[in-house]
Amino acid sequence: MLTFGTAAPAQTSDLVSDTAFRVCADPANLPMSNETGEGYENALAELFAAKLDRPVQYTWYPMATGFVRNTLLAGQCDVIVGYAQGEELVLNTNHYMTSAYTLVVPADGPLAEVTTLSDPALQGLEIGIVAGSPPATHMARNGLIGKARAYNLVVDRRVESPVLDMLDDLETGEIDAAIVWGPLAGPLVKSDHPDLAVIPLLEETLPPRLFFRITMGVRQGEKVWQRELNSLIRRNQEEIDALLRDAGVPLVNDMGDAPKDSG
Repeated sequence: MLTFGTAAPAQTSDLVSDTAFRVCADPANLPMSNETGEGYENALAELFAAKLDRPVQYTWYPMATGFVRNTLLAGQCDVIVGYAQGEELVLNTNHYMTSAYTLVVPADGPLAEVTTLSDPALQGLEIGIVAGSPPATHMARNGLIGKARAYNLVVDRRVESPVLDMLDDLETGEIDAAIVWGPLAGPLVKSDHPDLAVIPLLEETLPPRLFFRITMGVRQGEKVWQRELNSLIRRNQEEIDALLRDAGVPLVNDMGDAPKDSG
């Protein structure tokens, strides 16, 4: 914001490095990112950096309160690789993926054919849910919240991993099912829990919606940088999709009511 009586600030695009692809990321947030580059957001960063012919340079900070303020807004980095569309703290690029919350169940059990939270087969079961996440409202509407087991929402992944704990509890029978954000559930099940099935919740028509479009986040006002990233997303969408599918991320169409065509 301009302050009268002081010099005008530099154009915001001047803050963007032209020698490195500077990424703001969580150092312990698999399957998305970690310090050793094993996450699919690390892979996306490498893809974009290669297209720009720049090296990747990270600023690490836990994805919790203060993340955007202490990284992107502090000028320490220029892009957050995964950011939900519509957040006001950042300027969103066009979305590069749409995914949905999922029901995770034993693949060979009686819940493997369940596709909606209104299914009578879920009644009376203990279902894991991240506290405060959108599916909790749907669980309450369908009478599933009474026996739900809540897991923490905002944590420092360096010391606590609620979704990992939830999937472990499901594997050992501590809970009967779990409801997890797809880009977390899909890759974690693929890598560590092959006996579980991930079912995108695409048939829930009442609010709140359970699908979200994921963008990259840049600083407000950096329209030139935003347009450059938009162009990269548009021209490399097939490669992005292939990378995400290989990681196990369930991709859905932009309306969140069907799987995305892989053609």
